[in-house]
Amino acid sequence: MTDRVLVLNCGSSSVKYRLYAGGSTVDSGTVERVGEPGGGPPDHATAVREILGRLDLTGLTAVGHRVVHGGRRFSAPVRIDDAVVAAIGELVPLAPLHNPANLAGIAATRELLPDVAQAAVFDTAFHHTLPESAATYAIDLETARRHDIRRYGFHGTSHAYVSRRTAELLDRPYDRLRTISLHLGNGASACAVDGGRSVATSMGMSPLEGLVMGTRSGDLDPTVIFHLRREGGMGVDEIDDLLNHRSGLLGLTGVNDMREVQSRRAAGDPAAVLAFDVYCRRITGYVGAYHALLGGADAITFTAGVGERSPEVRAAALAGLDRLGIAVDPDRNAGTGDRVISPAGAPVSVCVVGTDEEREIARQTRTVLAGADRVAEPDRPGR
Repeated sequence: MTDRVLVLNCGSSSVKYRLYAGGSTVDSGTVERVGEPGGGPPDHATAVREILGRLDLTGLTAVGHRVVHGGRRFSAPVRIDDAVVAAIGELVPLAPLHNPANLAGIAATRELLPDVAQAAVFDTAFHHTLPESAATYAIDLETARRHDIRRYGFHGTSHAYVSRRTAELLDRPYDRLRTISLHLGNGASACAVDGGRSVATSMGMSPLEGLVMGTRSGDLDPTVIFHLRREGGMGVDEIDDLLNHRSGLLGLTGVNDMREVQSRRAAGDPAAVLAFDVYCRRITGYVGAYHALLGGADAITFTAGVGERSPEVRAAALAGLDRLGIAVDPDRNAGTGDRVISPAGAPVSVCVVGTDEEREIARQTRTVLAGADRVAEPDRPGR
């Protein structure tokens, strides 16, 4: 019988799914607006039940679940049991928007498919290789330990997939390649990967830190928070909402879609011009910093919605880095698909790679359940 694996990715207001059989995708989709008034299903459990009800799950071997936060405990994917579910629940304070959704999907699937092996794959796990000097914030150590304050990093499944795919694209050994991975979507993060190990990443204790995003501010002087509380009279929840949901491109322009920002920029809108420059300047700074931390990068790879589709962002983010051997060829940059966009013979290869977090989740599910439960290797783009 052909092995079959189902991947479930429960976001804060959506559920993505993909069903693999014999190495190929046989069904996939996204349920949007989960829990939104007048939107889709009322909650994630209902959405997952609807998905399972319409899929042909004959011969299903395993289910792989994306879980956003694994804290200090989970440094690799794990087979799900009651103890794992309880531990993920204990981590809800670190990911209050995402871990509950992940748990709801797990609970519904375990209830409906009690005899199918299931695995949890954590966004944070890839970053467990960060050195302590990268993961530690310079605050009182006892306070940090008591409240689990440290850099955890996110987008781990994307950075893992993209860095590995970059090595394949360049025909270079993964364990010897130094890559700066730039995941630029509505959420955005940078990651320095040295021989398959994450050694630096821009997101921190939460996904708020780092690059400018669709609705998140990214890096910010903490004094801004104090100032808004003391002088602006804003409450903690109001400030949280401001920085996570009303900042970034949305805060600067009124829209969180980079395509619209670029359209307005082309028309001469000053707010869009500024937002584009702020967005790209932040990326440039991280690329330069990670190039130094790696002792020189072999590759820089753009991925996710903006990273894959915006030649303007790619060119602007790397402009002025020629002395580091980093440059973009205009003709190659205008192409499509997984490719190298740096000039021939450039010291640093600049690449574009389509991310596939579901494929990475399936791969890791196969790894953790290998042996008694063998899960099909997911398909590759173009295969």
